[in-house]
Amino acid sequence: MNRASLSFIFAALTTTAIAGDNHWVYFGCYTNAKSGSKGIYVSKFNTATGELSAPELAAETGSPSFLAIHPSKQYLYAVGEISGPDKKAGGVSAFGISKADGKLNLINQVSSVGAGPCHVSVDQTGQMAMIANYGGGSVASYRIGKKGELSEAVTFVQHEGSSVNPKRQSGPHGHSINTSPDNRFAFACDLGLDKVLIYQIDPATGTLTAHGHATVPPGSGPRHFAFHPSGKFAFVNNEMLMTVTTFAYDAEKGELTEVETVSTLPEADRGKEGYSTAETVAHPNGKVVYVSNRTHDTIAVFTCDPATGKLTLIQNAPAEGQIPRNFNLDPSGKWMLVAHQNSNTVALFKVDAETGKLTFTGKKIDVGGCVCVRFLAQE
Repeated sequence: MNRASLSFIFAALTTTAIAGDNHWVYFGCYTNAKSGSKGIYVSKFNTATGELSAPELAAETGSPSFLAIHPSKQYLYAVGEISGPDKKAGGVSAFGISKADGKLNLINQVSSVGAGPCHVSVDQTGQMAMIANYGGGSVASYRIGKKGELSEAVTFVQHEGSSVNPKRQSGPHGHSINTSPDNRFAFACDLGLDKVLIYQIDPATGTLTAHGHATVPPGSGPRHFAFHPSGKFAFVNNEMLMTVTTFAYDAEKGELTEVETVSTLPEADRGKEGYSTAETVAHPNGKVVYVSNRTHDTIAVFTCDPATGKLTLIQNAPAEGQIPRNFNLDPSGKWMLVAHQNSNTVALFKVDAETGKLTFTGKKIDVGGCVCVRFLAQE
């Protein structure tokens, strides 16, 4: 075989590999005068090269601050913090995803029932969606129809109680809701109660049933939740005290038991006021856990002991922007995109394969008021 033929085969194989690594990246944003955003934006990302395209408007909608993609990859769901059919509450919207260009087509929108929806997730069967309402201190669940449409709320649960900080915890503030790896339970972090409330889920009916709860240290303000890939541990970032709590998880009983709580800040900055955490992400290799620190403007990088779930802080990587909110790893685990709410940008980081530490690539794109990042493989 001559050199020209070998070159052609190599080029063809390279092109195929890169094409298979193409993803859409969706960005949820606040739509206000400061951000200049109009809704949900989409970019193209290649996991082989790290190439990230300029964002385009995928759907115009009011403050879609958090997004979730259906397991079928055909639908996307968004909570709207200022937009909804019920003026006393926000909205939850269902969109169809165009395979051709990644753009979104509105299917329907329903009420969040409670005020200030801030988080949405979809169960692993794709039969139900769940949301958390920060302002209203509640959670709700919905059935998902055959064409991706949302029902009106099937279950609405108003949380009750308070905790030790009178300024932030005089009442409940639901902040997130996520399912267990076996899809039997949902875990709702409530900042105002210092609790992770646990619900049994029934995907066929779309219902939530109270099951129990776990607690974090008083005044912590639990925000977002992530399972370890093994399913044996879960991690909660505590917004108010700048910590992350590791829980051991009993899958059979649906119970969480606290293992430890550690700081997300370098020792010199611990105890200072004005900081807050935002997101928690566990690397798919199970060796690393990440937490974003707002105002401190860093991503905390922890190694994770696979036997105990205990975390060791190894890096506070500069986020390269102001108020890093949500961030996400690409499906390969080689890259991280960090959304900056106040800088109106998204920064791309390279993930070290051995240590999990982050290195800024120098690449940024402009996305106004960006607070959520979601990857979807192109087909």
